[in-house]
Amino acid sequence: MKMIFIGANHEVTGSCTYLEACGKKFLVDFGMEQGEDSFENAQIPVAPSDIDFVLLTHAHIDHSGMLPLLYAGGFSGEIHSTKATANLCSVMLRDSAHIQEFEAEWKNRKARRRGDEEYEPLYTMDEAIGASELFVPHHYETPVEICDGITVTFRDAGHLLGSASVIIDLTENDISRRIVFSGDIGNTNQPLIRDPQYIENADYVIMESTYGSRIHDRPTDYVTALADVLQKTFDNGGSVIIPSFAVGRTQEMLYFIRQIKADNLITGHADFPVYVDSPLANEATDIFINNRESCYDEEALSFVRRGINPITFNGLIRTVTSDDSRAINDDMRPKVIISASGMCEAGRIKHHLKHNLWKPENTILFVGYQAVNTLGRSLVDGAKKVKLFGETVTVSAKIQQLPGVSGHADSDGLMKWAESISGVRKFFINHGDSKSSEIFAQKLRDELDADVYVPYSSAEFDITNGIVTVDAEPRPVPKKSHANENVHYNNLLMSSERLYRLIQNSQGRTNADMRKLTDAINKLCDQWKL
Repeated sequence: MKMIFIGANHEVTGSCTYLEACGKKFLVDFGMEQGEDSFENAQIPVAPSDIDFVLLTHAHIDHSGMLPLLYAGGFSGEIHSTKATANLCSVMLRDSAHIQEFEAEWKNRKARRRGDEEYEPLYTMDEAIGASELFVPHHYETPVEICDGITVTFRDAGHLLGSASVIIDLTENDISRRIVFSGDIGNTNQPLIRDPQYIENADYVIMESTYGSRIHDRPTDYVTALADVLQKTFDNGGSVIIPSFAVGRTQEMLYFIRQIKADNLITGHADFPVYVDSPLANEATDIFINNRESCYDEEALSFVRRGINPITFNGLIRTVTSDDSRAINDDMRPKVIISASGMCEAGRIKHHLKHNLWKPENTILFVGYQAVNTLGRSLVDGAKKVKLFGETVTVSAKIQQLPGVSGHADSDGLMKWAESISGVRKFFINHGDSKSSEIFAQKLRDELDADVYVPYSSAEFDITNGIVTVDAEPRPVPKKSHANENVHYNNLLMSSERLYRLIQNSQGRTNADMRKLTDAINKLCDQWKL
């Protein structure tokens, strides 16, 4: 039994871990890298078609976003997740594919004019749909025997609707091990969803460290803090534009605003409109409502039992079409516009920023993490001008962050989660930048006297014997001329490994079959002028 670390090692995004056990090869998460990419990731050591199944902690794209690419490479196994995660991925992966195809089309219009080689999307809508059809949904707290020797249990991680820590019980050659993947551990006292649920025992724990070096600065009252921003902006004749993650954060904002309206916390603008301008956010909102019984916390369920939908209210306008989106600009009333993406890298939010950033009466309110090298981070860091659709836009609007509205546990929350687990032989720290990972690892050593390892990508661990067999070195990302080329070149390399194994396993075939295979390989080489 072994484990190889692939992604989100000394980095925050691109989560992926490869395991071999009980004769099976499988992944925990296969996410897309977003924002700054500091270190090169190792490739999955086998072809996609050789992966037997995937275990998915939650639907966020930095954990799920490369599954369509895995499908495109030949993967046809099952993707196991909670029911809500499967529901969310059905829309989020399609949305990601739409963005990939849209950006490829936009870049290709320029490439054709310049006579450059055309850009291919990372994956297509058909591949996203194909991956979505492989999902097998499960309930929390119900052990699932994936195959002989491998049983999996999903426990609520409190990070996002359907998010889970994955408990994997392995038995091979009469040796049993329990491995826990934390997934993203949620903050406590978030609206709508439950707090993270703790785990009793494990042999090995792979846990995140996004905020491993920080304590959240939380306002005593989210609703009051948000109402204060709205009141001041509306009184100045402006609007509040909220770049928001379509899944999770948007629904939390609706929960807060419903309470603000119900408690009459805004004076002089009681009927202010709230636009949710994101098709994905609107679909996700329906998924939240449909999964309320299994995922909502007790407070949210208390509203449901009284016949109150906790994420809707008078004045909520959910736009779908592009025409509806453009029409928002004609509404001169003080208003709230909630739009994706949360880091302002894609989607309709960029159009709203173009129309509103230069107006001093407006407020751009950030309510989520802003990764380095994103437009959102530039604005938070005080950029005076930004480029939007090739046009320079002056930043005159007020830029604010609402502290404490975080879906991730801070250092204290992470420690509370870790110390609840008994019998841990070794912790592995990932999903955090180098500083956060190392600081939190040392905190575990100091406070729990724990054995802790912070792997770089390609590090290998022998699960059976409990030893690190490959202690990988950091590999800083070299300058790349075309990130898209790297993805397809890596796919080509994986295909070459399949061909090599096919040749190796051909001994014993009939002479006629081996001649046909030889001719096919030679023709392929001749076709590509090898």
